Order: sequence, then structure tokens, then C-alpha cells
Amino acid sequence: MKSLAFGLLLLGFLQSFVTSDYQVKALYEMRMQLNDDGGVLNEWKESNDNRMTPCSWPHVICQGNRVIEITLSSTDLAGILSPSIAKITTLEKLSLDGNGIGGRIPEELGNLSSLTTLFLGRNSFSGSIPDSLGRLSKLQNLDLSENYLTGEIPISLSNLSSLNDINLSDNSLSGEIPEQLLQVAQYNYTGNRLNCSRQSTPCEKQAIKKGPNTKSNLWTLATASLLGVIFCIIICSGLIIFRRLGKALGTGRWRARDRSKVIVHQDEELVCVIEGNDSEFKYFDYLQVLEATNNFSVENKLGQGGFGPVYKGRFPDGLEIAVKRLASHSGQGFAEFRNEVHLIAKLQHRNLVRLLGCCFQGEEKMLVYEYLQNKSLDFFIFDKTRKTLLNWDKRLVIIEGIAQGLLYLHKHSRLRVIHRDVKASNILLDIEMNPKISDFGLAKIFSSNDTEGNTKRVVGTYGYMAPEYASEGLFSMKSDVFSFGVLTLEAIVGQRNSGFHYHGEFLNLLGYAWWLWKDQRWFELVDTSLAKGGCTLGMMRCINIALLCVQENAIDRPTMSDVVAMLGSENMTLPEPKHPGYFHVRVAKEVMSMTAETCTINDATMSSTLGR
Repeated sequence: MKSLAFGLLLLGFLQSFVTSDYQVKALYEMRMQLNDDGGVLNEWKESNDNRMTPCSWPHVICQGNRVIEITLSSTDLAGILSPSIAKITTLEKLSLDGNGIGGRIPEELGNLSSLTTLFLGRNSFSGSIPDSLGRLSKLQNLDLSENYLTGEIPISLSNLSSLNDINLSDNSLSGEIPEQLLQVAQYNYTGNRLNCSRQSTPCEKQAIKKGPNTKSNLWTLATASLLGVIFCIIICSGLIIFRRLGKALGTGRWRARDRSKVIVHQDEELVCVIEGNDSEFKYFDYLQVLEATNNFSVENKLGQGGFGPVYKGRFPDGLEIAVKRLASHSGQGFAEFRNEVHLIAKLQHRNLVRLLGCCFQGEEKMLVYEYLQNKSLDFFIFDKTRKTLLNWDKRLVIIEGIAQGLLYLHKHSRLRVIHRDVKASNILLDIEMNPKISDFGLAKIFSSNDTEGNTKRVVGTYGYMAPEYASEGLFSMKSDVFSFGVLTLEAIVGQRNSGFHYHGEFLNLLGYAWWLWKDQRWFELVDTSLAKGGCTLGMMRCINIALLCVQENAIDRPTMSDVVAMLGSENMTLPEPKHPGYFHVRVAKEVMSMTAETCTINDATMSSTLGR
């Protein structure tokens, strides 16, 4: 018996390690799919140690050694929700409300058989509500409000017999509400296109606390409701009259109203001042934007940013637009929205995306841009098939255009601007493949005398961040130069800096590129789709310039004026680059055989440029 007891004890002990191991992996995979600019998940780390437990991690609650709660409400997370979370089948409460998480709600959540609370409200989830949620037999509280969910409410949700509170308000749901979901103690289906009304099936029901004054309270509630209805009728009638007057005075086409001042309130007053009476910046009517984007349909969705989705739209006169729809819950996104309206409306350059105007409607806040047909640079250079559409001449034009845009921001615009998020996905391409820098939500404005700043909150994209910014929060024009250098290398190599691995020896593309450069084998860097045509002196110079831009010390990097000059002159002698930031390389020389196609060198004199 003692042996049996000891065996069971040992089995339980070992099982606890296994449990921790898969929970650590699941939570780490969840973290890797999220954008965590605030660093709230920094302690969620992968480990090969089976004894590691996530129970000491922030925002994780355990019972015994099993995760039962994850509470990440209003923590400024973005990205998508990994299906891996469903591997933690002991989970009882998942709270992710009040963030900027997008994409579809994973079907795998239906495997969380112990779940009692699921809070995903006030995010940017899109698509339909998964049928699999109907398998959550223990679910008591469900909040999917204020997302971009479409389609009908799954009939499978009628199986949730334990449900006490359901909130699906402020989505784009349509159709009928299952009868069983109207029997729940508290529900809210307002702000959708569902078949319900105040006269027949109410869209909202709150639990009423019974007590000695219940009857009096009900009379008070009924009176207040009646007065509210009368008030709404008066307001709506006024709006209808106002709109008809507008149509009578208008031209019959879509209209954009010039505004010298737009004042909107959201917790605090937002004042967007558009300077000058002849400003081209427009204030667009919400209904016009809604119609142009086909009611923000899934088919019109271009992508999902950290603080809201982007939709394609088309006005009746043929003007195509891209609409960035700010997630209403995001305080960080709200600040960035204000920043972008103030900033980009004053910037005009052929290599900057053009902001046409903005739109406000209650908590809806949108930026309206010119639509660029060829999407973003990462759409091409990181795709095996599409990268072949960009020959070297086109890539060089893109590199030079980005440099010109940054030079304008740093030196020639009315404001000195540091972008702070230069990356391939923020470089949009027009019909002629000319580059335009976009997304100024993180940009900083300086006076002509200031050259750098410091922040306690580091925001941006890992892989493009200068080391002094990532580690100390110190940013300057040289941090944009570093990002440009990374982007230039990516355009030449056709691979991302972050996540780059070569036989497991290099932590990133920068280290690999510098090692090949020092070994005079730079031509092995060139994208195989370009290598077939042979390497050129221009390619070598661009690699040299890129490595100068990503040097570890900011003082060693060139300015964007220097970069533009170096790109524009074939005769300028370029200095030898020092080692780049994040340079951590362990090279096993016996494993250096190349499998990719490399260039044949066409320029016999190219090595003389650097005076080796």
C-alpha cells in the first residue's frame, strides 16, 4: 500500500510538471500573437525547463498548479488571439475586454469546457460568432460587445443553460435573436441590425432588484422611459428636417465640409484645429463613409492595425479611399488619432501618404486617406511569388523614395518630425509602385532646435527599433535612420530582420549581413529573385549604406541628408560600417555552405569604392 501511495504521489508530482509545461507553451504562443507595446506580458516566457510554472506570471491566476483565470482587461494589447489558449482546458475565466485585439474569435474556444466567464468586449474582433461557443455548458457571463462581428447569432448559443448575462451590443449582427437568449437574466443586443424593438422584443434587459419599493420604482422607470421616447422623437424629427435641408442645399453628390475647427468630446475634449481657410483637409459625413465602405463590410477590409481596422471605400464620383477606423475603447489609439490628425494634415510630400480628412460620429473616429492600389511593401518583398515583380530598379526607386520622405520629415517640413515606426508594412505603394510613408500615430514633433527626446513608454516594432530607443527610450532622427537601414536590407535580401535564422547561427539579419560584408561576400545577401540578373555596384552601395544606418552607436550613423546624398552619387566614397546594433553572432565555420542562389558579379571595379 505504501508503494502504491508513493507511486500515486510521484505520478501527481510529475503530472504537475507536464501541466506547467503545456500551459507555459500555450500562454507563450498566445503572447507571440499579441502586440504588447506596454510590456504587460514581458514575464510570459518560453522555457525548456519542464518545472517552470506560469502561476507566478502577472495576470495569471492558478488553483493548485493549473491556470484558471487570465485577466488582461484594458492592457493596451493588439494583434490576434491565438487558438493555443484553448489548450488550457482548466481555464474558468478569460478577460481580454478593452483592448485592440482583432481577427476572428477562435473556434477552439469551444474546447474550454470549464469556462464560466468570457469577456472579449470592446476589441476589434471581426467575422461571425463561432458556433463552438455553444459547447461551453458552464458559461455564465459572455461579453462580445463593441466589436465588428457580423452574421447571425448562432442558434447553438441557446444551449448555454447556465448563462446569466450576455452582451452582444454594438456589432453588425443581423437576423433573429434565438428565443432562449431572450430568457437570460440580463442581456443587451442594442446597436445591431437584429429583429427586435422596444414595443415587441426588447433589445436590452437588465436585472431588476426586487424590494419594498419595487412597484414605485417601476412606475418611475415607466415615466422616465416615456419622457425619453418623447425626447428622442423630438430630436430625431429635428435631425430629419436638418438632413432634408442639407440635401436641398447640396449638390446631390457626396459632400465633404471644410472645417477650420472640429470639436469632439470623448472623456476629455478633443480639439482638432485645421489651420488656414484654404486647407484641403475635409470633414466627412459618417453616413457617406458608411455607404462608401459598404457598411464596413468584411469584403472591403484591407487589414487590421494595432488600434483598429482599415477599409477600402469608394465615393459615387469614383474617388477611392482607405478608412482607418479607430477602435472606440482604446485610450492609446485615441491619443494617436489626435496626433495623426494634427500632424499629417500639415505635411505634404510625394513620398508621404495623403490624409484627405477625418470623420466623427459619437465614439466613432476615422481617418480618411488616399487609397493606394498596390498595398504595402511587405506584401511584395516577403512573398516568394510577388517579390519577382520588383526588379532591382524598382526596389532602388522605393529605397530612394523612402529616404526622400524621411529627409522631408527630418529637415524640410514646417515641423521636425520623427516617425518612430518606419517599417515595411508602413510603406504603401501607389499604382506606379512609388513609395509613401504612412501611419503617423507614433510620430513626435520637435522644434527646430530640438534633436532628440526620451520616453518611459517605448512604442514601435521590434526588429526596426534602434538599440538606444528599445533599451533607454531615447529617440532621435538617428532612430529613424536605423529603421531605414533595416528596411533597406530587407528590401535587398527579401527577408524580415526579426525572426531571421541562418542555420541557427545568427539572431537577426543585421548580424548575418555584417558578417558577410566583412568577409567580402556581400553578394550572397542579394535576394535570389534579383541574383539571376547578376549583382551590381548599386546593390553593393545600398548594402553599405544600410549597414552604416544600423550601426550600434547613433553618433556613427549618417543623417538622412547624408543618406540621400550617398544614394544619389555613384562616385562618393563610402566609409566602412562598424558593427550593427543587436550584434550577437556565434559562427560555426564548418556549417557555412550556401544553398541559395547567389549573384554573379557584373562590376569588376566595385571593390575599389570602399578602398579596401
